[in-house]
Amino acid sequence: MKAPKILPWIAHRTGISEELALKLWRRAAGEAETLCGCCDSSDYYRLAVERFVDYAEAEGNRSVARESVKAGTCLSWVWRHQNRVSKLGLISAQSIIRLWENNLNDLFGGQRHAA
Repeated sequence: MKAPKILPWIAHRTGISEELALKLWRRAAGEAETLCGCCDSSDYYRLAVERFVDYAEAEGNRSVARESVKAGTCLSWVWRHQNRVSKLGLISAQSIIRLWENNLNDLFGGQRHAA
C-alpha cells in the first residue's frame, strides 16, 4: 500500500524525519496486514494509520493531538494496544488450527489416495 498523503504532516507534527516516518508507516502497514489478513479493507487502513500515529508519537518528541488533550491520547493508546494484544492471541490460535488441519489433511489425505 502506498504511504498516506498525511505522512509528512504527521512527521513534522511529531518532530521526526520523513524517512523515519516512511519506515514507521511500512512497519505499521505490515502489522495491520498481519492482523487483518488482507490489505483492502477499511479495518486494515484504520489500524495501519492508528499504529503509525502511535509509532510516530513514540519516536518523536510531540503528540499529533493538541497538548491539552494529550492525557486523553495516552489513555486511548492503552485501549488500542490492549485491543491489538487480544487479537494477536486469536490470530495465533487460528494459525495453529490451520497448521493442524493441513497436517491432518496431508496425513489422512495421502492414505486415501494410496488405498
